[in-house]
Amino acid sequence: METNFTHHQSAHCENGVASNLLKHNGFNVSEPMVFGIGSGLFFVYLPFLKVNYAPAISYRPMPGAIFNKFAKRLGLKVKRVKFSSEANASKALDDNLKNNIPTGLQVGVFNLSYFPDEYRFHFNAHNLVVYGKTETDYLISDPVMETVTTLTHSELNKVRFAKGAFAPRGQMYYPVYIPEVIDLKAAIVKGIKNTCRDMLAPMPIIGVRGIRFVANKIKKWPLKHGTKKANHYLAQVVRMQEEIGTGGGGFRFIYAAFLQEASVILKNEKLNELSTEMTTIGDMWRDFAVNASRIYKNRSTQDDAYNTIANELLAIADKEEVFFKKLKLSIS
Repeated sequence: METNFTHHQSAHCENGVASNLLKHNGFNVSEPMVFGIGSGLFFVYLPFLKVNYAPAISYRPMPGAIFNKFAKRLGLKVKRVKFSSEANASKALDDNLKNNIPTGLQVGVFNLSYFPDEYRFHFNAHNLVVYGKTETDYLISDPVMETVTTLTHSELNKVRFAKGAFAPRGQMYYPVYIPEVIDLKAAIVKGIKNTCRDMLAPMPIIGVRGIRFVANKIKKWPLKHGTKKANHYLAQVVRMQEEIGTGGGGFRFIYAAFLQEASVILKNEKLNELSTEMTTIGDMWRDFAVNASRIYKNRSTQDDAYNTIANELLAIADKEEVFFKKLKLSIS
């Protein structure tokens, strides 16, 4: 069983799966447009939740939220199903493939055999498309990979039923309805307003305030936890930013591309200017990641490295606060 599915590589898995599934169904939409309308840019710090023995940080909303918001704002319908048994999950997927329906799955990363070892850790919010099946393998379009790949039947079952936080429970999803007339303009404005609201939220662990909260925590980690644990916590910040999805810097570049597309659709030159500004902020996130990695790999030559890196993050927060206030005004 194999559907006539075209693989397109993307920067982030959920955006990529959504864009690829919709293109397959006749709606040619870019990854940045999915990300922007779906309000994928986010930040939250959850010190009470531990991931890999360090406080949880997310640069994106909950798994599935981007595609769900995108669909809702454009009047699309997406069917999502979770399962209590592997047998039922396999049957439902196989039935879709028999009916020529490429299907999105939420899976765990740790047992993805085609991932390099350094990227295989316990993270259960990865997304891919299954577009076919042979006697031994499932045919996989993972949008973060350059080409299509495969997983054995047992490997796919394993990643579909990975254990731990955000356990996917065999979740599969696919579009079932796309309206003939789609109002991109209204959806873009809703997406931007939502992102501005999130990033300027008056809560200490969310958005710009959340970034500042983490920066001030970083300054205290070495004294409070010791160098080894502080390094582990800082590595978590960078891993969530650069390795799980595309996080801080990468998401800013995708959002900049979205604003560039949106400026043409809305005929709003201010969005194009803000696109350039967001690219600069993305560069700042990337510089932060490089400098932070030098610290936790014990390669930094700075005397007061933790305070210095925390101040870099505070500077990013200041830039983003100004940016999102201007973005909010640009579409009001």
